[in-house]
Amino acid sequence: MATINVALIGQGFMGRSHSNAWGQVAKFFKPPITPVMHTVFGQPEENPPAFAANWGWKNASTDWQQVVRSPEIGLVDVVTPNYIHAPVAIEALAAGKHVACEKPLAGTLSDARAMAEAARKANGKTFVWFNYRRCPAVALAHQLVKQGKLGEIRHVRAVYLQDWASEAVPLLWRFDKSLAGSGAHGDLNAHIIDMTRFVTGAEIVEVAGAIAETFIRKRKLPVGAAGETLGAGKAGEQMGDVTVDDTVLFLARFSNGAVASFEAARQATGNQNRNGFEINGTKGALKFDFERMNELQWYDATLPRAVQGWSTIMCTHGGDHPYVANWWPDAHIIGYEHGFTNQAYDILKAIAGEEPTVPLPDFEDAYQTQRVLEAAMISAAERRPVKLDEVK
Repeated sequence: MATINVALIGQGFMGRSHSNAWGQVAKFFKPPITPVMHTVFGQPEENPPAFAANWGWKNASTDWQQVVRSPEIGLVDVVTPNYIHAPVAIEALAAGKHVACEKPLAGTLSDARAMAEAARKANGKTFVWFNYRRCPAVALAHQLVKQGKLGEIRHVRAVYLQDWASEAVPLLWRFDKSLAGSGAHGDLNAHIIDMTRFVTGAEIVEVAGAIAETFIRKRKLPVGAAGETLGAGKAGEQMGDVTVDDTVLFLARFSNGAVASFEAARQATGNQNRNGFEINGTKGALKFDFERMNELQWYDATLPRAVQGWSTIMCTHGGDHPYVANWWPDAHIIGYEHGFTNQAYDILKAIAGEEPTVPLPDFEDAYQTQRVLEAAMISAAERRPVKLDEVK
């Protein structure tokens, strides 16, 4: 069986998620190409050899440029903070590699544009880890819309709410615009923009009424293992400025005529990871909430009025729902990590020239989501509607 050597650029939360996926995918699926966990890159202070030993990577490195140029590497997987997505991905594409990149595509629109342009010229294929597309319930929603089950789509509402970013959380890289690009907007709205584009099959053509707010404007500087204060600031300073948003809300219009609302927040008390949407059409409607990720809510408006009502589909039927035949028996539910493994499988299929289970976002696709992110920030700053034609 063909194999491909994978290099992971970055560690942390996403490094763990991706490492688990690459280690599990050939155990549960039968991909046409088997991934070999070849090398992981990390900063010296992250102790890459320890990460490699724990997660099953054969080699560790503190030089990402050497890793992505290595003739032994076939696929580069980028899980760094957003600001370095572009240089790593562009160099990897120039070296002839396939490249998978975490979302959002980049920290800035200009970086995302450069990545999309590099991908158009490259021989390697590109992928972006919008992993919620790989939830069986979301993949099923996409299929139902494609089959015309909802009729003409009129309304879309999407939210991604978390509550982890309290005052007690220090000034992590996610609160620094130079590293992250934006806050809840790029971290959370990126996901629901992608999901609604994916499920509806339509593009967002206008953004309006955007509001961006930062509630906690200063945070404690993080402290390193040796006890020293890390981050920018004068000697002895214990607080640093938050330079990204805590929440962004906006309205939108889709190319199919539907109107939409989007809401992302990292201080929405009581919501740990509420990532969801409701889509209303002339023949039916769908609801999804990631906190109940194995379920899809369905309303069939074509039934006699007397028996119309919301029903719950448990999306764990191996013969009927995407991906789950490779996991457990019916109603033996799957979790967060399985979306990454499902996507790893589809990436390997695409590299082999096969069709993925459902469409995979590439750099060009993710660039369209980045344009919507940018349009919303322009709308919030200038307090006006912004057509996507303005954002190139």
